[in-house]
Amino acid sequence: MHDQAVVSEQALSSRSARATVVVCAFASGRLGQTVDCVRSVLRQDPAPGQVIVVVDHNEPLKVELRARLPDEVEIVASQGGRGLSTARNTAIGRSRGEYIVFLDDDAIAGEHWLAGLLSGFDNADVIATGGHARPLWETGAPGWLPPELLWVVGCSYAGLAESGVVRNPLGCNMAFRADLFQRVGMFNPGIGRLGSLPLGCEETEFCLRAARRAPAGRVVLTGGAEIDHRVPAARVTASYLLRRCFFEGISKALVRRLGDRRSLASERDYLRHALPQRLRTSARRALTGHGAQDAVGQVGAVLGSVGAAGIGYLVGSVAFAVRPPASGAPSPRLAEDA
Repeated sequence: MHDQAVVSEQALSSRSARATVVVCAFASGRLGQTVDCVRSVLRQDPAPGQVIVVVDHNEPLKVELRARLPDEVEIVASQGGRGLSTARNTAIGRSRGEYIVFLDDDAIAGEHWLAGLLSGFDNADVIATGGHARPLWETGAPGWLPPELLWVVGCSYAGLAESGVVRNPLGCNMAFRADLFQRVGMFNPGIGRLGSLPLGCEETEFCLRAARRAPAGRVVLTGGAEIDHRVPAARVTASYLLRRCFFEGISKALVRRLGDRRSLASERDYLRHALPQRLRTSARRALTGHGAQDAVGQVGAVLGSVGAAGIGYLVGSVAFAVRPPASGAPSPRLAEDA
């Protein structure tokens, strides 16, 4: 038993040494958060073999990060247009790792985060893994925001599986086998967050593309790979909720346009089960008077979020029908040469 534990520890250390951790940054106002994020990566035991910070068209931020982080951290400028997908592709082109791990710049990795994330690759057919994200509230958890809508602030939500096979991981906390990008291509620069504009779904589109081109591969959520994801006060407002859901609807329309009807199966299940259950639960609470104010707020949040996402989906569907999006994504070699 002791020998097996030693072998397992050695295997984990070897795998971590073959991992590249990527943090993408764009906002000077998040300088301190980005530094804290990278330091949490450097504290991992076993440590990753390579850490890359990609700065998205912000030279002053790049200079500040270089001054505050140790030399072992590679700090590079994003190559190409603005946006998270292009920044991630820049890192992929520079990666030396067998596994490429992505962590948001406003997150803090847990003590055993990297080991937990990489443990999912014990099975040879696993092509990508993901972990959970816990909200780190700046001003406290809002009672009116139901747990089913925590994805709006970039965190794990009620209805998301604890572990097992999923369509795609959370973009803030995920890892891929590096050779997958050789087989499938890179993240599509036409999809995903652009600065503070809350578009998304770049990891969803990539995983759907991977499922088509590598159908035997699995994407899994793993336990023990948690991060704390900061939630600023500006995101705990009804206006942010509606704006975020509107742009999520646009993003889903793009994913549907680039895929097929199965592409949004997870969303349909969420709409049929998780949200109706929340409406029933909160409505009962409102009627019984137990936490009635928050319960009414939760009902309003669910109805408003569905409405905003639906409008966004319709807007996106019409826009992409008039002007079809590019379906291709660059190869790793092209990104490296950019």
